[in-house]
Amino acid sequence: MDITLTVIGLMVGFLVGLTGVGGAALLTPILIMLGISPTIAVGTDLVYNSITKVFGAFQHWRQKTVNFQIALYFAIGSVPSAVVAVNVIHWLEHLYGGTDVIIKKILGVALILIPIVMIIKTFRSQRDPKPNKWQLKTTAEKRGITIAIGVILGFIVGLTSVGSGSLFALALMYFYSLSGKQVVGTDIAHAFVLVTAAGLAHASFGTVDYPIVLQLLSGSIPGVFLGSILSTKVPTTFLRIAISTIILISGIKLL
Repeated sequence: MDITLTVIGLMVGFLVGLTGVGGAALLTPILIMLGISPTIAVGTDLVYNSITKVFGAFQHWRQKTVNFQIALYFAIGSVPSAVVAVNVIHWLEHLYGGTDVIIKKILGVALILIPIVMIIKTFRSQRDPKPNKWQLKTTAEKRGITIAIGVILGFIVGLTSVGSGSLFALALMYFYSLSGKQVVGTDIAHAFVLVTAAGLAHASFGTVDYPIVLQLLSGSIPGVFLGSILSTKVPTTFLRIAISTIILISGIKLL
């Protein structure tokens, strides 16, 4: 039992519970910095993420804050795309080797993009702008664009494990006129399906370290509950920006 991993899980879980952002974007680079192979780090994070998100998805389902039609459209594009991404990485490793370097560079770029998206999402959530042309369309009319977004972002998640929450949440906020609770609920429900599929794909190639998953969960589960309790008492906007800055620095270091 490595107490370091438990503490890391506690810290990441606490920050996610407190601010709602940064889980995979914080955890994957930390695992890499601890000397874990990028491929193993991504696969392990996806499985860990799947387990943590099932609780949130179930709670939002009970609260009726999930738009299942939108989540389904996202999943139609994202799930096969993420699985393809995992297979591409392992195919390249089999033919040429050195995919850990590729993943590390792609992850670095993603970790520069993600905090920018998170900051935009934070400030957009504080405003109530007039509906744009996409928000005025029906969900059925946006089926094609929603599936296409799923394909693009799902591929990124399959390669790096990051973005299943922040990137899709920003897309929900821009293309759909949903309440804050619906954005969070739909985002988490879809993310659960996406990271589960990607995690299973990694597991099929043996790139998941299950003891690490269990040790991270031993810290993150109480961390999420503690962070959630304190979330109503701490100014989360400042914390989200601080976390985004840390993630940005991590991305630059990985490059």
